[in-house]
Amino acid sequence: MKIIQSLALIGIILAISSCGSGKGFESRNPQEVYDRAVKYYNDEDYLESRNLFEMIKLQYSATEFADDAQFYLGEIAYKRNEFVIAAFSFNQLRKSYPGSEYAKASLYKTGMSFYELSPKFDRDQDYTKKAIASFQEFQYIYPGDSLYEISGQKINELRTKLAYREFFTAELYEKLDSPGSSLIYYNSVISDYSDTEYYEPSYLGKIKVLALMERYDEAKGTIEVYKKLFPNGKLSADVKEISKTIK
Repeated sequence: MKIIQSLALIGIILAISSCGSGKGFESRNPQEVYDRAVKYYNDEDYLESRNLFEMIKLQYSATEFADDAQFYLGEIAYKRNEFVIAAFSFNQLRKSYPGSEYAKASLYKTGMSFYELSPKFDRDQDYTKKAIASFQEFQYIYPGDSLYEISGQKINELRTKLAYREFFTAELYEKLDSPGSSLIYYNSVISDYSDTEYYEPSYLGKIKVLALMERYDEAKGTIEVYKKLFPNGKLSADVKEISKTIK
């Protein structure tokens, strides 16, 4: 909620700053304002273009150009690498103009904005999860769209990052001689990220940790589950070696 309030405040600040917009351009005709804004946009004069699109939002919000202006504001922010503002603008379009021709593109660009904000695996992954949610929503609403497959690729990439974060943490705790904590994170990968490359290695890690903790019955049970899931697993030899050490 605080993030949304902050973004809304940013929007208000941008709107206020637009009062001196357009290099002295004044018009009571929204078509003229829109055409001038698009021209600035095409010329990559994004600041002047944003000022005029903000003018449309403030003065001509009831016209046919309002949703266009909202979409262009998102595009401008995206091109200026202002991805937080871009995500807010695209989301705002979908809320204010759900029937807009830009609704589909705005949902995808919301996902792309959060995708660009997704940090390295060792940082907070809130934006990563927001990106995944946006791409999943896009796939749900537009299953036949040409961007469906690309959205899926982005989802896989981001989920792999989340899985690696859990797997890395599990290995770290294992090295720090904290098997209980390590087990929690291996189980997290097994439970939530079976579609990633870290699924099988997490079973191996779990078996090692259980053996180390002398929880042999659980280790044996996990080995049997591993064999069923991965009959030709890449890590079968390692699992077999561990099973020899279990009493």
